[in-house]
Amino acid sequence: MKYKTQSLLFILIFTAALLGSLTSNGQSHVEETYKIVGNDTLKMDIYLSDEQKKDKPAIVFFFGGGWVSGSWDQFRPHALHFSKKGFVCILVDYRVSSRQKTSPFDAIEDAKAAMKYVKKNAVRLGLDSAKVIASGGSAGGHLAAATATIQGFEGLENREISSKPIALLLYNPVIDNGPAGYGYDRLADRYKEVSPLHNLHKGVPPTLFLLGTKDKLIPVATAEYYKTAMEKLGSYCDLILYEGQPHGFFNFKNREIYDQTLIETEAFLKKIKLYHESETE
Repeated sequence: MKYKTQSLLFILIFTAALLGSLTSNGQSHVEETYKIVGNDTLKMDIYLSDEQKKDKPAIVFFFGGGWVSGSWDQFRPHALHFSKKGFVCILVDYRVSSRQKTSPFDAIEDAKAAMKYVKKNAVRLGLDSAKVIASGGSAGGHLAAATATIQGFEGLENREISSKPIALLLYNPVIDNGPAGYGYDRLADRYKEVSPLHNLHKGVPPTLFLLGTKDKLIPVATAEYYKTAMEKLGSYCDLILYEGQPHGFFNFKNREIYDQTLIETEAFLKKIKLYHESETE
């Protein structure tokens, strides 16, 4: 009887673990620790594509929240969507001031560590380390852009691996941290170290920049300047403006606009040859 009870307990535990690795629509995902710093264990939630082919492209998502708060759940709908399209999708948790009493500088270090972890474990996760895309919204967009533009903040993990993505998907991103931009009150005279707009250089990867025209935090003029600066450097930037939309317009709760942004994102990924619909539909 004791043996049967133990066997039943094992089955129940195994079943619970299996169910816990599945989303409500059957897509598998797994949480992994990518960094331990002090008392903080930082995790990522990885959605594995159903595609059987190896060397799939990946999208790493960074949530918004002004480097103060936020949750990786923000981009879970995106992860579910794009994992069905043949991408490995990664939701990243990183340190924020409300939980860990940290600064934007720490968040940049975490973002770079996450990108390096994904690349280091590419074979195991079935993705191509040369096809890792960084994405994010607002302050998360800043972190995504920072992995492609900002020098330093490498931390101790995998220093030999570059955090640079192959492309950027930016949703009303913070890209100007100067006196007229966002975050200057916390960055002060160090803003030039971490402001993507002030660190553009040749080789910045192709970028999709989505912005609402009524965004009170990210001026349209700033986005247009970013696009112009990118093009002068020989980099591609696709800027798409959503008339009358405020900050955060792209989130799932704004379903009609959310669906539009998915269409625009897929079109951009096809344009830069990272998404081939015929292979996944």
